Amino acid sequence: MHSTIQLIDLLGAGALLLWGLRLIKTGVMRAFGASLRHWIAKGTGNRLWAALSGFMATLALQSSTATAVITASFAANGAIRPRMAQAVMLGANVGTAIAAVILSLDVHWFASVMMLAGVTLFSLSRDARGKGLGRAFLGLGLMLLALQLVGNITGPLRESELMIAVLRGLGEAPVFALILASGLALMASSSLAIVLFVAMLGQSGILSAPLAIVLVAGANLGGAIPPFLAVLREGHEARRLTLANLVVRAIGAMALTIFAVPLARVLVGVLPSAHDLTIAIHVGFNIVLLVVFLPLIGPIGKLAALAIPAPTQPERGVRYLDESALDTPTIALAAAAREALRVSDIVLNMLEASLAALRKPGPAARRTIAGLDDDVDRLQHAIKLYLSRLDNGDLDEEESARATEIISYAINLEHVGDMVEGGLNEGIAKLAKRQVKFSAEGFAEIVALYEKTIANMQLSQTVFMTRDPVLARQLVAAKVEVRRLESLSAKAHLLRVRQRVPAAMETSSVHLDMLRDLKRINAHLASVAYPILETKGELDESRLRDAPGFEPSPAEK
Repeated sequence: MHSTIQLIDLLGAGALLLWGLRLIKTGVMRAFGASLRHWIAKGTGNRLWAALSGFMATLALQSSTATAVITASFAANGAIRPRMAQAVMLGANVGTAIAAVILSLDVHWFASVMMLAGVTLFSLSRDARGKGLGRAFLGLGLMLLALQLVGNITGPLRESELMIAVLRGLGEAPVFALILASGLALMASSSLAIVLFVAMLGQSGILSAPLAIVLVAGANLGGAIPPFLAVLREGHEARRLTLANLVVRAIGAMALTIFAVPLARVLVGVLPSAHDLTIAIHVGFNIVLLVVFLPLIGPIGKLAALAIPAPTQPERGVRYLDESALDTPTIALAAAAREALRVSDIVLNMLEASLAALRKPGPAARRTIAGLDDDVDRLQHAIKLYLSRLDNGDLDEEESARATEIISYAINLEHVGDMVEGGLNEGIAKLAKRQVKFSAEGFAEIVALYEKTIANMQLSQTVFMTRDPVLARQLVAAKVEVRRLESLSAKAHLLRVRQRVPAAMETSSVHLDMLRDLKRINAHLASVAYPILETKGELDESRLRDAPGFEPSPAEK
């Protein structure tokens, strides 16, 4: 029973360590996320500056995984050259090693100071930066407290025959120990937490020096896996970058495991404490990787390009939904807006392809439209899921309204895509199947309404990004103009039907259906303008006019 309680205490301390690490990362990102990301992107003029930017960012975030995901997103968007991004990753690995040195210092009183400062700052602050700093201080305090708890728990373990037997078995099976440490780092999404945990076990005197070295190697290897998994759906440049980082760490981990015993013999004389040896190996491992592989980032990039070749067709997954930005609402909303604008570009391509198919019918254009509609459905679903993961408690009123606008815009675009694919596209297919054509007048009216819709689509994109009330009014006015054109075309078409114009009679249902669909599309496009006009007080709750002779009640007045 006593051993079970010790295990629960140990797991609880480990959970507290990981939670503190998360608080530091989210706090720093919410306080300085935009500045930090800008600094990473701009500090890549050469490989040395790039490595330094990765080092400093990881010291702030206490997480090379977070730095890696941010850098990978920049590489995917072309904001950082692939070679410089790899240098940032090498610098980030050294940053997490130095963070381990700082956190391993025996300053137990500092934990209480940080927790007190963090809670006070978070409670008194009214802005996002102050609350973010409060989170970071509190997270640092919790991490230091967790390390104290781990030290207190592992101390008695040196007398446990079971623990001694388990560790002796790991020492005799270094490959299994490497895999175990890698798995723990993968589950924790942090090599730092596992290295600190190994250091505390070493402080209790129950780890041999060679085993400590192998566990450090495994922690570093496992810490490179979460960034690779996080960017699997991003661009090929992001996947290449994280794969190269994983391969570099794997090479280093295997070499360290192979030479663990002779290296331990050399270092034990200088660092007899397994705790100090663990931290020193972690720092030395990442510095050696930086020195050895920084000059080789060019060949490494070429090998990664061979392993993950560029797609022959444009990549169809999400491009701007940066997972690492979720801790910074302003950046996350900007990323979601860019992705929504990308969806609108796809819908615009669908409209243009539909008009081209109308002018020159053919099955290829219709298949293209159907494929693009599938892309729209996937992306708008991804945008909704991405924004749903934002913590609403951390959004101010303006940010919450913007999130709603982005989701609404994405949903309306999805509806437009469905109408192009299921309405306009089907109408064009019916014409081709029946081997009929619109009358010359009817064709001109439909084309004019198409062109007006495409222009309004482009205007809606500008309104969505700029939120300009003047342009918003123009978009609403354009919707009214489309309704007028639709009405005139419907009347003119019905007149041609009554006059027994053969082409008009053969295409009557398709003509009216396409007019209806284009009008509905413009209504969806204009919806982006309403929240902007409502904010400016330029939109009534109802556009209905009072009926003749109607007198509102005093309450309604």
